[in-house]
Amino acid sequence: MKSDLNRRHFLKNTVLAGAAVWVAGSGKSGQCRSPNEKLNVGIVGSAHRGGANLKGVSGENIVALCDVHEGYLEQAAKEHPKAKKYVDWRKLLDQKDIDAVVVSTTDHTHTPISVRAMRAGKHVYCEKPLGLSVQEARLMRETSRQCKVATQQGTQVHVTENFHRVAELIQSGAIGPVREARVWCTRQGAGGGRPQGDFPVPEELHWDLWLGPAPQRPYHPSYIPGCGKWNKFWDFGGGTLGDMGSHLIDFPFSALGLKHPTTIEAEGTPVNPETCPEWLIVRWEHPAVGDRPPVRVVWYDGIKRPEAPRGVNLDDWHGILFVGDKGTLWANYGGYALIPLDDSKEFVPPKPTVPWGQATQGHYDEWIRACKTGSPTACNFQYAGLLIEHNMLGNVAYRLGRKITWDAQNMKAVDCPEAEQYIYRSYREGWELPG
Repeated sequence: MKSDLNRRHFLKNTVLAGAAVWVAGSGKSGQCRSPNEKLNVGIVGSAHRGGANLKGVSGENIVALCDVHEGYLEQAAKEHPKAKKYVDWRKLLDQKDIDAVVVSTTDHTHTPISVRAMRAGKHVYCEKPLGLSVQEARLMRETSRQCKVATQQGTQVHVTENFHRVAELIQSGAIGPVREARVWCTRQGAGGGRPQGDFPVPEELHWDLWLGPAPQRPYHPSYIPGCGKWNKFWDFGGGTLGDMGSHLIDFPFSALGLKHPTTIEAEGTPVNPETCPEWLIVRWEHPAVGDRPPVRVVWYDGIKRPEAPRGVNLDDWHGILFVGDKGTLWANYGGYALIPLDDSKEFVPPKPTVPWGQATQGHYDEWIRACKTGSPTACNFQYAGLLIEHNMLGNVAYRLGRKITWDAQNMKAVDCPEAEQYIYRSYREGWELPG
């Protein structure tokens, strides 16, 4: 299958995306007249993460539901009987009264759905990661900028009390200038190849719609349900890095104000064209900016771990170590600690930039308010697009088997034309992104 979106075509598309710019007050879709007026929300993906996201926005008007699994669709419809039902998200996006869309599908359909929704003037909440390739992450970022809609990536940890406190400690200089951030997750990838065997498609599942832009292949129960299955295959997911990196690398990316890396190198289990690695180590080098020195971000997953500080156990399933000139800060979803602990007993933490108890108005509420008032969101696609582009470069380096130097402006690996097959994605005929 040939790529339908090479670099020249992509750059053309990001310009054309501006043709469908939403301007507050200019039309019916994508706006509310008052913060007290409810949004008309369309839900794409109604089970698993989709069910949690549906619950998170259920205080608004749920006017449309879409799921390629009719059983899940009917279950959601019981709670929202007035909503129109669809199995094809393209038809949902044609519904004129929808102001905003929540995308909770498999990773390989996040970008096609979200881009079309934004170009139709609809606000978008999209589960992480925003895309499966560098190109898709860049396109999501550029489209959101041009279409001027409210966006939020589903990285809920980003707005928690703990996330704010960790960032404040780093930015206040509690451990001095930070030169390295080590991030780990114990989840293991798949390894192996494409699953074998002949299985009938479940009666309630629209398999061709589930595949969407991915290559045609027979149904196999190894793919669904749940991201623990399909996420392990390159056609549908980005492995542990693509999934959990969205949450965990978010900590140093935000706290240190990182953007584009200069070089990326990776190592892992032998590369398989079908499945993500069982374990992976990636190193991104970031340049110095202002008073911040150069920063190395290192990712470990599967059986791999960073070197543990003396007296510290890294058996927890995930975490981050910020390594500074004056000490180390350990953090995870729910806590943090300065290392060595003896030196931190008299430490006075910085004054919160966001008061305790007010660190978040809720990830969904923040987005809903932005849809209605234009207020900012913490994980908007401008920020999240950079994060996902950064992470996906780790998969590019791994699949190439070599260190790459990144030219962010031109979105290419320097002197490495073979990288483009991983920087850009191909789309099945009939599912191409609109140009």
